[in-house]
Amino acid sequence: MYFGLSEEQSFFKDNIKKYLDDNATLDNIRHITNGDEKNLSREIHDGLLNLGINGLLIPEKYGGLGLDLLFAAVVSESLGGGIGPVPFIAPYVIAPKAILEAGSSEQKEKYLSKIAVNEALFGVGFSEFIGKRNDAGVSFSNGALNGRSMFVLDAQTATHILLADKKGRIFIVEINSNNIEIVNLITVDKTRQYAEVICKDLEAEILIGSENSQEPIIKAIDAGRIMLAADTLGAAQTMINKAVDYAKERKQFGRVIGSFQAVKHMCAEMAADLEPCYALVWHAAHCHDHSPSEARLMACHAKSHTSEMGKGIAKKATEVHGGMGFTDLLGLHYWFKRIGVNRQILGSPELVREEAIQSQLK
Repeated sequence: MYFGLSEEQSFFKDNIKKYLDDNATLDNIRHITNGDEKNLSREIHDGLLNLGINGLLIPEKYGGLGLDLLFAAVVSESLGGGIGPVPFIAPYVIAPKAILEAGSSEQKEKYLSKIAVNEALFGVGFSEFIGKRNDAGVSFSNGALNGRSMFVLDAQTATHILLADKKGRIFIVEINSNNIEIVNLITVDKTRQYAEVICKDLEAEILIGSENSQEPIIKAIDAGRIMLAADTLGAAQTMINKAVDYAKERKQFGRVIGSFQAVKHMCAEMAADLEPCYALVWHAAHCHDHSPSEARLMACHAKSHTSEMGKGIAKKATEVHGGMGFTDLLGLHYWFKRIGVNRQILGSPELVREEAIQSQLK
């Protein structure tokens, strides 16, 4: 079955793509990742805010657009395709979802309204709930958090951070506290930010609905996984497009390399691998809001399968370019690295498949 987009969803997708084509050029991405243009990423982010990305999932009564996750998925797909160097998944998808699912009426009014007008920007650190790490994890007692959280998304640009303990309880902390330390984590993907957050008697506000239920954090993580799958989908499509364009231009032995059977097969295999992922990711996003019985399983399938297909496509697309595929001049590595990090964030394919199995045994 083909699961397609509505006219409005396609409009959102095309607008984001056009904006990134004009403003997040390869030269701009190179300057941002090299640290040459510190304000350029903020300028790109501000332009995307004008397109409404911060209010996508926030209900209208809090000042948002009140759209479903499928709209956010097509935005994430465009950001992956255009290698958008801006925060999106943590502040505008996972955080609103967590607050909507677990926040009290007062918490929703306070924080969702601020996200909608860009007064609050959230980072998210849920990795300790997903998988244990040595010397990591946070504990909560007497209204304060202690410990450290690894691979916190977008903490460096945040005003607040959502942290979770191993029980799935979700806490809101303010970034300007003296009892919090943000340590940059360097990954191969320099188009996005990751951090280690260290808490020492840090005052924290718990989201009420997460105190006795893990459903809110599971729902928020599933939304984030679908966004990562969509981001990988867009990045993989761009790599295919670049490989095909290169194969039509590059000549060897007096012929364009796209006329050679081996190169044709590689391009055809990439297209065949990726095409089913569109329906998978879009259907997973639809199920998240409209089919609760399928939502968990589809989110796990979308994240794990797209991660595997993206990995293979990134490899083949680079091989089509030959030695040029590894050069910074071509810039193919930005998409390659983004796909690789997406594969691990919020759970590797192996871990996510195990969760899918467990969800079917309940």
